[in-house]
Amino acid sequence: MPGPVVGTGPLRGGGDLDGRLRSVPLPLFAVESTPSRRPPYGVAVALDPRTPVLIGSGQFLNHAAGLDDALDPATLMARAIELAAADAGLAGVPAPDSIRVVNELTWKYGNPALIVAGMLGLSPRETALTANGGNGAQSLVNLTASEILAGDIDLAILTGGEAWRTRGKARKASRVLDWPKAPESAVPRLVGEDLVMNHPTEIARGIVMPVQVYPMFETAVRAAAGETVDEHQVKVSELWARFSAVAAGNPNAWIRDAKSAEEIRTVTPQNRMIGFPYPKYMNSNNDVDMAAALIICSVEKAEALGVPRDRWVFPLSGSDCHEHPFISNRATFAETPAIALGGKRALELAGIGVDDVEIVDLYSCFPSAVQLGAQSLGLALDSQLTRTGGLPFAGGPWNNYPMHAIATVMNDLRDRPGSNGLVWANGGYTTKHAFGIYSTAAPSEPFRHAYPQDEIDAMPRRELAEAADAAGGATIEAYTVMHDRDGAPENVIVSCLLGDGRRAWGTSTDASLARSMCAGEWVGRDAELAPDGTIAA
Repeated sequence: MPGPVVGTGPLRGGGDLDGRLRSVPLPLFAVESTPSRRPPYGVAVALDPRTPVLIGSGQFLNHAAGLDDALDPATLMARAIELAAADAGLAGVPAPDSIRVVNELTWKYGNPALIVAGMLGLSPRETALTANGGNGAQSLVNLTASEILAGDIDLAILTGGEAWRTRGKARKASRVLDWPKAPESAVPRLVGEDLVMNHPTEIARGIVMPVQVYPMFETAVRAAAGETVDEHQVKVSELWARFSAVAAGNPNAWIRDAKSAEEIRTVTPQNRMIGFPYPKYMNSNNDVDMAAALIICSVEKAEALGVPRDRWVFPLSGSDCHEHPFISNRATFAETPAIALGGKRALELAGIGVDDVEIVDLYSCFPSAVQLGAQSLGLALDSQLTRTGGLPFAGGPWNNYPMHAIATVMNDLRDRPGSNGLVWANGGYTTKHAFGIYSTAAPSEPFRHAYPQDEIDAMPRRELAEAADAAGGATIEAYTVMHDRDGAPENVIVSCLLGDGRRAWGTSTDASLARSMCAGEWVGRDAELAPDGTIAA
């Protein structure tokens, strides 16, 4: 049998006062390249008392009628934590060693974990805040499970929340929000990889928003599948209709009215085109006020608290990794090799294969993300790929959606004892990835973690040609047409391949070209790039 493959954790900690991050290596975990069999469910396993276990989850939504009954994100988080404690069967919130918050965008608290602790009357010895990115919640579970196993902490509360809907209402009403802030001296521990994900050329061309990038991925995925624009639009609208149906049955979803595939793909004033080929219903919905929380501790602590065994959910394994940070350097927009490798490592560490996973939640900000994730993990697109309903329907509270996914998967696993769950969390432009494998079945080995970044960094990459050096003929590789608030096409963004294999960006504000590119397939067509990067096709 081949020898063990050794992985080390990537997560950073110990924020210095100047805001820089220093490396705090996680323990080494060994995994045999051939998965080992886990004991059948129901077979008694002697558990290491340091084994990490999730004991409670909570989700809180606030559909405020106006600003008077609105709540700030910290209050939303505190409510979710109280629900998590009740979910664990506890009379109150247990005293944590650490409160860890997923980076939120609604309000600059400075140290949101400290504000939440004060609301709940808690005095943790540590407060922490993640780097920006939708991978943060799953990465927090991976980090916290590793630190519990190492004996660094016994119990932690993980939480995150946004009140973006309320923030928008306040701006429209010119209302100044009077929400709390932590003292400047109260600096939280910073955890996570704070990658720079925008190449200077991308920034100069104005290619910086997910609503611009994911539609380009969609055109590349469509072309690789050999489908026409209409065929593919039907396929992804049917995928999204299945997600909407799940959200309709999810009591913690923001939008619970199921939408048909035809509703999702048909452009109307209520479903205006945003970035071709995505109308509004195919975009993540960040206009929400919602929070989630998880309570994680050692088995020894769970027993001391008296948490019933049927509430326990074990994180079996996890992995963290990222694609080449700049989309300009990706080998192709139709594949995500880091998802494939990171998912494979997490499954290997749990001793199972993807066919052994019954409960799945894939990050679902846009249809292209789900297609790339499913393809990379070996999951059928018509299989069950969400437990929440996804970011457009269940709600996309910026970085914290995966915590809602983990909380939902926890409840599903409790309802199906012995089954396995997989959560994929994503940050950036399918850039940063975090995976978690979960089960109510007691693990034969404690939590294990992988960080296969060296292998990913060595994978093929493209060089980027600057505009002046790319002038001349090129082939369209991927594209989108951004629309204005009235639904009119106004801005073309194109990724091109040059004859020598380099990538080059082209943009245009020509209204005629923008309208033309919203009909028919443009991937594979010839184009002409001007020295300033303007494209003509």
